[in-house]
Amino acid sequence: MNKVYVNAGFALKHLLFDGMFIAAGGFGLCGIPELLIDAIREAGAKDLTIASNNCGVDDFGLGVLLKTKQIRKMISSYVGENAEFMRQYLSGELELEFNPQGTLAERMRAGGAGIAGFYTKTGAGTVVAEGKEQKIFNGEIYVLETGIVADLSIVKAWKADTSGNLVFRKTARNFNPPAATCGKICVAEVEEIVPIGSLDPDQIHVPGIYVHRLIQGQHEKRIEQRTVRAAA
Repeated sequence: MNKVYVNAGFALKHLLFDGMFIAAGGFGLCGIPELLIDAIREAGAKDLTIASNNCGVDDFGLGVLLKTKQIRKMISSYVGENAEFMRQYLSGELELEFNPQGTLAERMRAGGAGIAGFYTKTGAGTVVAEGKEQKIFNGEIYVLETGIVADLSIVKAWKADTSGNLVFRKTARNFNPPAATCGKICVAEVEEIVPIGSLDPDQIHVPGIYVHRLIQGQHEKRIEQRTVRAAA
């Protein structure tokens, strides 16, 4: 089975539909599947629900789908640095479900592992717990969170072999592995595709069994911010 596609548009062909649920990898602007996001914008699928740590910035990453008003709901941990996100949310145009970062990552991992739900102390006693089942374990309150199973996962990796085994580079690993596993279909964009057998099995972060389609492309290397320390 050939998993390698010529570009993002072809890789997403016949997979997109209005109202679908997408899990997207990345953290801030690091390790985001920018080519696949642009292809979703070009395809015009709308009323999307997207689970992702954040929603990019106004002109990059998932922010471009906000600009075209293709997103109906975000399931996220952090939504700063995006003025259009704030505007749409405050005006009631965008639905938002906040998740603590660890909870969101575990929800994706659980969905990929076939686990329907799990209990966590994170969020107990806050608005995060409202409307959710809660139980007491060892005298402490835990909140029931459900696993995420998306219609489609989009992720970005450093390398892949032609069977879909993925390797992420340093911090770009972030939310990408759990996002990759929780989709019914996973499409990955990578910087380099190598022959089967080229990757050290011990260095593979996501096995190819989870990955259905691959593209290779050129990616923009953006830096979110620079920290400067004043001289003593």
